[in-house]
Amino acid sequence: MLDIARRQNLQPVPFRSWNLANFGAFNDLFSEFDRLWGELSAPLSSQFRWAASYPVDLYETGDSVVLEMAVPGIRKEDLDISIEGNQLTIRGKYPEIPEGDERRYWVQGIPHGAFSRSVSLPASVEVDKVKAVINDGLLTLTMPKVAEARVREIAIASN
Repeated sequence: MLDIARRQNLQPVPFRSWNLANFGAFNDLFSEFDRLWGELSAPLSSQFRWAASYPVDLYETGDSVVLEMAVPGIRKEDLDISIEGNQLTIRGKYPEIPEGDERRYWVQGIPHGAFSRSVSLPASVEVDKVKAVINDGLLTLTMPKVAEARVREIAIASN
Protein backbone atom coordinates (compact mmCIF):
# COMPACT_ATOMS: atom_id res chain seq x y z
CA MET A 1 0.00 0.00 0.00
CA LEU A 2 1.27 3.46 -0.82
CA ASP A 3 1.54 5.89 2.09
CA ILE A 4 1.21 9.54 1.18
CA ALA A 5 2.25 12.18 3.67
CA ARG A 6 0.67 15.59 3.28
CA ARG A 7 2.89 18.48 4.26
CA GLN A 8 1.17 21.32 6.03
CA ASN A 9 1.97 25.01 6.31
CA LEU A 10 4.65 25.18 3.64
CA GLN A 11 5.74 28.78 3.15
CA PRO A 12 7.62 29.99 0.10
CA VAL A 13 11.18 31.12 0.69
CA PRO A 14 11.48 34.84 -0.08
CA PHE A 15 13.74 35.61 -3.04
CA ARG A 16 16.53 38.03 -2.33
CA SER A 17 18.51 39.45 -5.18
CA TRP A 18 21.94 40.96 -4.96
CA ASN A 19 22.28 44.56 -5.89
CA LEU A 20 25.31 44.31 -8.16
CA ALA A 21 25.03 47.96 -9.21
CA ASN A 22 27.17 48.86 -6.22
CA PHE A 23 30.00 46.64 -7.45
CA GLY A 24 30.90 48.71 -10.53
CA ALA A 25 33.34 46.74 -12.71
CA PHE A 26 32.01 43.43 -11.43
CA ASN A 27 28.77 44.05 -13.36
CA ASP A 28 30.69 43.90 -16.61
CA LEU A 29 32.54 40.78 -15.48
CA PHE A 30 29.33 38.99 -14.55
CA SER A 31 27.62 40.05 -17.78
CA GLU A 32 30.56 38.82 -19.84
CA PHE A 33 30.63 35.50 -17.98
CA ASP A 34 26.87 35.01 -18.56
CA ARG A 35 27.27 35.79 -22.25
CA LEU A 36 30.19 33.36 -22.68
CA TRP A 37 28.45 30.64 -20.72
CA GLY A 38 25.33 31.07 -22.86
CA GLU A 39 27.35 30.76 -26.07
CA LEU A 40 29.24 27.69 -24.88
CA SER A 41 26.26 25.82 -23.49
CA ALA A 42 23.56 26.75 -26.03
CA PRO A 43 24.06 23.80 -28.42
CA LEU A 44 24.12 21.35 -25.53
CA SER A 45 21.59 22.88 -23.19
CA SER A 46 18.49 21.58 -24.94
CA GLN A 47 19.84 18.01 -25.02
CA PHE A 48 20.78 18.19 -21.32
CA ARG A 49 17.45 19.77 -20.46
CA TRP A 50 15.52 16.99 -22.17
CA ALA A 51 17.70 14.20 -20.73
CA ALA A 52 17.34 15.60 -17.24
CA SER A 53 13.56 15.80 -17.62
CA TYR A 54 13.16 12.03 -17.92
CA PRO A 55 12.39 10.97 -14.36
CA VAL A 56 14.47 8.02 -13.15
CA ASP A 57 14.23 5.80 -10.07
CA LEU A 58 17.24 3.59 -9.35
CA TYR A 59 16.97 1.22 -6.43
CA GLU A 60 18.45 -1.99 -5.13
CA THR A 61 16.85 -5.16 -3.83
CA GLY A 62 18.60 -8.14 -2.27
CA ASP A 63 19.49 -9.69 -5.60
CA SER A 64 18.93 -6.98 -8.24
CA VAL A 65 19.46 -3.38 -9.20
CA VAL A 66 16.31 -1.90 -10.76
CA LEU A 67 15.96 1.23 -12.87
CA GLU A 68 12.60 2.73 -13.79
CA MET A 69 12.58 5.59 -16.29
CA ALA A 70 9.68 7.52 -17.77
CA VAL A 71 9.92 7.38 -21.57
CA PRO A 72 6.46 8.46 -22.72
CA GLY A 73 5.81 8.09 -26.43
CA ILE A 74 9.08 6.30 -27.20
CA ARG A 75 8.91 2.93 -28.93
CA LYS A 76 11.24 0.12 -27.90
CA GLU A 77 12.81 0.25 -31.36
CA ASP A 78 13.91 3.83 -30.64
CA LEU A 79 15.82 2.93 -27.46
CA ASP A 80 19.40 1.71 -27.04
CA ILE A 81 20.54 0.46 -23.63
CA SER A 82 24.15 -0.34 -22.79
CA ILE A 83 26.20 -1.14 -19.69
CA GLU A 84 29.93 -0.56 -19.56
CA GLY A 85 31.55 -1.27 -16.22
CA ASN A 86 29.14 0.24 -13.70
CA GLN A 87 27.83 2.89 -16.13
CA LEU A 88 24.33 2.36 -17.55
CA THR A 89 23.47 4.48 -20.59
CA ILE A 90 20.04 4.81 -22.16
CA ARG A 91 19.79 6.52 -25.54
CA GLY A 92 16.58 7.24 -27.35
CA LYS A 93 15.04 9.29 -30.07
CA TYR A 94 11.83 11.20 -30.39
CA PRO A 95 10.57 12.00 -33.88
CA GLU A 96 12.09 15.17 -35.30
CA ILE A 97 9.92 18.12 -36.24
CA PRO A 98 9.32 17.85 -40.01
CA GLU A 99 11.33 20.32 -42.09
CA GLY A 100 9.27 23.10 -43.54
CA ASP A 101 6.66 22.75 -40.82
CA GLU A 102 5.62 26.29 -40.00
CA ARG A 103 4.88 25.94 -36.33
CA ARG A 104 4.68 28.93 -34.05
CA TYR A 105 5.11 27.56 -30.55
CA TRP A 106 3.51 29.17 -27.56
CA VAL A 107 4.75 26.39 -25.26
CA GLN A 108 7.18 23.65 -26.26
CA GLY A 109 7.44 20.96 -23.62
CA ILE A 110 7.63 17.82 -25.75
CA PRO A 111 11.20 16.81 -26.59
CA HIS A 112 12.26 16.16 -30.18
CA GLY A 113 15.36 14.37 -31.43
CA ALA A 114 17.94 12.27 -29.66
CA PHE A 115 18.65 12.09 -25.93
CA SER A 116 21.04 10.19 -23.70
CA ARG A 117 20.89 9.52 -19.97
CA SER A 118 23.64 7.81 -17.97
CA VAL A 119 23.65 6.64 -14.36
CA SER A 120 26.24 4.88 -12.24
CA LEU A 121 25.07 1.52 -10.92
CA PRO A 122 25.58 0.93 -7.18
CA ALA A 123 26.65 -2.71 -7.68
CA SER A 124 28.07 -4.96 -10.38
CA VAL A 125 25.37 -6.67 -12.44
CA GLU A 126 25.18 -9.70 -14.71
CA VAL A 127 24.85 -7.94 -18.07
CA ASP A 128 23.72 -11.08 -19.91
CA LYS A 129 20.71 -11.46 -17.59
CA VAL A 130 19.35 -7.90 -17.68
CA LYS A 131 15.64 -7.70 -18.50
CA ALA A 132 14.12 -4.58 -20.07
CA VAL A 133 10.37 -3.98 -20.31
CA ILE A 134 8.35 -0.96 -21.47
CA ASN A 135 4.82 -0.73 -20.16
CA ASP A 136 2.65 2.39 -20.50
CA GLY A 137 5.64 4.68 -21.02
CA LEU A 138 7.68 3.28 -18.13
CA LEU A 139 10.96 1.52 -18.95
CA THR A 140 11.93 -1.00 -16.25
CA LEU A 141 15.38 -2.58 -16.23
CA THR A 142 15.89 -5.45 -13.80
CA MET A 143 19.60 -6.17 -13.49
CA PRO A 144 20.61 -9.19 -11.37
CA LYS A 145 23.64 -8.51 -9.19
CA VAL A 146 26.74 -10.65 -9.56
CA ALA A 147 27.03 -13.24 -6.80
CA GLU A 148 29.68 -11.24 -4.89
CA ALA A 149 27.41 -8.19 -4.67
CA ARG A 150 24.31 -9.97 -3.37
CA VAL A 151 23.20 -9.68 0.23
CA ARG A 152 23.87 -12.86 2.17
CA GLU A 153 22.83 -13.72 5.68
CA ILE A 154 25.55 -15.17 7.88
CA ALA A 155 24.44 -17.89 10.26
CA ILE A 156 25.83 -17.56 13.77
CA ALA A 157 26.91 -20.80 15.40
CA SER A 158 26.46 -21.26 19.11
CA ASN A 159 28.87 -23.13 21.43
